Amino acid sequence: MAINFFYREVLGRELDLKVSMKKEGRLPDPLSRQEVARLIQATTNRKHRVLMMTAYSAGLRLAELVRLRPHHIKADRMLIHVEQGKGRKDRYTLLSERLLRELRAYWREYRPLGAWLFMNEGGSGHVPNYTAARIFYRMKRRAGIIHGRGIHTLRHSFATHLLEAGVDLRTIQILMGHSSLNSTLKYLHITQKQLTNTPSPLDLLRLPRPGDVPE
Repeated sequence: MAINFFYREVLGRELDLKVSMKKEGRLPDPLSRQEVARLIQATTNRKHRVLMMTAYSAGLRLAELVRLRPHHIKADRMLIHVEQGKGRKDRYTLLSERLLRELRAYWREYRPLGAWLFMNEGGSGHVPNYTAARIFYRMKRRAGIIHGRGIHTLRHSFATHLLEAGVDLRTIQILMGHSSLNSTLKYLHITQKQLTNTPSPLDLLRLPRPGDVPE
């Protein structure tokens, strides 16, 4: 292959396909609505709960979540402004009424004094990525959820549940900040409503019922 020639003759080393080639065909593993509810209820820490609720209800990437600022919450328009997301692009996503109530209660309790909505423990910056990820894993264990991957699972769950609720792919693409619709189309493969409403070819065959099959 040309890529092997490039590595061997130009770079002077062999191409390790196991490391260099991107894995293909791996579908997201979203949580069900019931599992998301269990996850959110798996802690009494308001800050941790609101952090996870925000990630799920707005479909945010981890970096977008931890870098939210108070002025990004547009309560008058019921939107969240994602500033300089992936690809350094701005977008708007949903602000849930329930999340807004939770955010206001969180604000009254914590009164974050810095520029960030979710401050770190020392108050010197935003909550680190690894801390938010660790909170997710801890709450996931407490909720008894054994599937799914990292905190990005909440973003996958957001898209999947919107699709199951009948929201069109183009709208989901905009909310997720996907530059290509192909990135959004993958959720068609995992949407329960789409799959369960599709009959198996076996069910379309005219076969005798089990009790009618002669012995």
